[in-house]
Amino acid sequence: MAANRNRRLQKEIADIHADTHSGISLTSANTSQPDITDFTRFHGHFRGPPDTPYEGGHYTIDIRITGEYPFKPPEMRFVTKIWHPNVSSQTGAICLDTLGSAWSPVLTLKSALISLQSLLSSPEPKDPQDAEVASMLLTRPEEFAHVAREWAIRYANAPKPTPGSGRTGGSSSGNSSGQFESEATAKERKKLEDKEKKRAEDRRKREAYHGYSAAMIERFTGMGFQVEQVVSAFEFVGIDKAGGEEYELEEEYIGDVTARLFGEM
Repeated sequence: MAANRNRRLQKEIADIHADTHSGISLTSANTSQPDITDFTRFHGHFRGPPDTPYEGGHYTIDIRITGEYPFKPPEMRFVTKIWHPNVSSQTGAICLDTLGSAWSPVLTLKSALISLQSLLSSPEPKDPQDAEVASMLLTRPEEFAHVAREWAIRYANAPKPTPGSGRTGGSSSGNSSGQFESEATAKERKKLEDKEKKRAEDRRKREAYHGYSAAMIERFTGMGFQVEQVVSAFEFVGIDKAGGEEYELEEEYIGDVTARLFGEM
C-alpha cells in the first residue's frame, strides 16, 4: 500500500508542478533539501486571493500524509499566521469540511490547497476554528478587515498600502464592513451553485461508474488508477453491481481486479 500511495503522490506532485495557472505549489518540508524525497510531509504554498484582506500575501501550509491516505484526508495547518475565523490564530489549525467529513479519495493535495485558498475569500464565522476572530467578523467587520490586513502584511509579506491610498484591506475599495456584509447574498448564491455542481458531479460519477458503487471503485482509484480502468477491470472480472450498493468484495475478487489492473490477466 505504501508503494501505491507514493506512486499516487508522485502523480499529484507532477500535476501541481505542471499547472502554472493555479498559483498552487508544493515543496519539501525540509528547507535544506529542495527535492521532494519524503512523501509523508510537504509544504503547500499559495497567494492570498484578490479583493480580500489577504491579497498578495504568501501562505505556507504544513501537510502531513498519514498511512490511510487517500482514504483519509491529509493533515494540514497554516504555518503562516493568519487572522481568519476558520483558522486558529495560535496553532494554524483549520476548520474545513474538505479536510474532514467531506473528504473523498478522489480529492487531491492540489484540490485541498485550492479549497484552502478559496476559504480566504469566503470565511464562515458561524462555523469557526477561532471564536475570537469569528466574533470580530460578525460584530465588527471593519475592524476584522483591518486586523486581517495587518497580519497579512506582517506575517505573509503582503504589500503595504501606498501612502494616502486609504487602503487597509485587499481591494481597491478597501475591505470594510460593506464588503463582508454584502458577501452574505453572494455566499447564498455560491452555496446554490455548489449544490448544483455537486449534483452534476454525482450524475457524472454514476455514469462513469457504470452502476457500480462509488465507494467500491474509489478503493482502487485511491491506488492511482483511473476510474475507467477500474470499471473495465470490474466488468472483466464480473463484479456484481448490486444496484449501486456498496458491499465487501471477497479476497479472491480483489486479487483478480488488482491483477487485471496491473495487466497480469
